Amino acid sequence: MNIFNNLDHTLCRILRRINRFVVEVIINNRIEKAHINNTGRLEEFLVNGRIGYCLRIRGKKLKYRLFAIKDKNYAALIDTNLQEKSFIKLLSDNNVPWLKNCVLASRNIRLNSSIIDFLVKCDNQYIYTELKSAVLRYKQIYAAYPDCPTIRGRRQIRELIKHVEGGGRSLIVFIAALPHVKGFKPYKHGDPVIAELLREAEEKGVLIKAINIYYDPIKRSIVLANPDLPVLLN
Repeated sequence: MNIFNNLDHTLCRILRRINRFVVEVIINNRIEKAHINNTGRLEEFLVNGRIGYCLRIRGKKLKYRLFAIKDKNYAALIDTNLQEKSFIKLLSDNNVPWLKNCVLASRNIRLNSSIIDFLVKCDNQYIYTELKSAVLRYKQIYAAYPDCPTIRGRRQIRELIKHVEGGGRSLIVFIAALPHVKGFKPYKHGDPVIAELLREAEEKGVLIKAINIYYDPIKRSIVLANPDLPVLLN
């Protein structure tokens, strides 16, 4: 199922990552600087010579944003903004089976010391919901998170655990934005603390789910591959 259609991408070729937010690319035989909003290391993707897909940015300092990179005949959707928009669209269209008849109540909600992405309302209950980008390919068939240590991610998971312990509801959704994956796994080599916290969160009652999407450059569409991708925490 297509989530978004007709993305007006421009083909680009990766040269190098300059910093957390800027990647040097070649577009139409010219060297350009493209914005990137995924702060993960992305070492398997931001490699010299890899084919990418850029969107034109209007009225910004940089003219392009790198949002996807060719991967196994399709493309990994590395753009966290488009991952978030895809989740919101799936939720609003009632295409997430484990969130049937739920609605987005609010965004960027403070939970003690952390900001959580969404507050989702299901019937008369509210669920603190945090999205995480899982675009690390692990053992070829798994989407994984994180690819580097994340203090912010640890703090958010701990707050979601505390919320459940106090009688509330919490949800972590991994956006597995890679084609041809069979499940999600935490990447303990990236951050072993996160892997342990996720197992603790599941034991305490935090709902942990994964949604598999990817980019189809031929159809210029973001595709939903599996709205309930298996989560393997052990």
